[in-house]
Amino acid sequence: MNPTAIVLLVVLVILVLVAVKVYNTLVKLRNRFKNAFAQIDVQLKRRYDLIPNLVETAKGYIKHERETLEAVVKARSQASSAEEKASQHPEDPQAMQELIQKEGQLGGALGRLLVTVERYPDLKADKNMRQLSEELTSTENKVSFARQAYNDAVMAYNTKREIFPNVVLAGPMGFKEAVLFKIEDEKEKEAPKVSF
Repeated sequence: MNPTAIVLLVVLVILVLVAVKVYNTLVKLRNRFKNAFAQIDVQLKRRYDLIPNLVETAKGYIKHERETLEAVVKARSQASSAEEKASQHPEDPQAMQELIQKEGQLGGALGRLLVTVERYPDLKADKNMRQLSEELTSTENKVSFARQAYNDAVMAYNTKREIFPNVVLAGPMGFKEAVLFKIEDEKEKEAPKVSF
């Protein structure tokens, strides 16, 4: 065998091994951020399940605030639809951006509802409302922790994807940049404050 052929064969083997290592590492990190998103998904579904009960409890007390209640119901529905799409493809930047936007809108609507609830002492004193508010607060905290874990996993994936030689191989292998789960509007970043 010719020495040039041996050198080329060795270089080819090294390149294949590097490509395999890059691919396996990116798959592992992509799966990690998908799993982290699944944890957000669980908490968001819990929140979406709590909201109709919160609205129903509030309905009897704040009849004149129909617009606020309808805004929460509409925002919940839109966020839930966006969440379903994103949960099927957490690696899809458009689906994630839509979810982030709809989640921000839901947070704003919930915040307005909770401000409205503050004006109704009987509603604040309602046992079901207090219990639902405590569950919502707990869920908001869990969503926040799940987002942090997801963003950490996305950061590790994106960093690994962007370093050399991975950056050369990631695109052709189908590894797209993942989107961080961050709310852009400053008002929407705050979790709804619940205190009764």
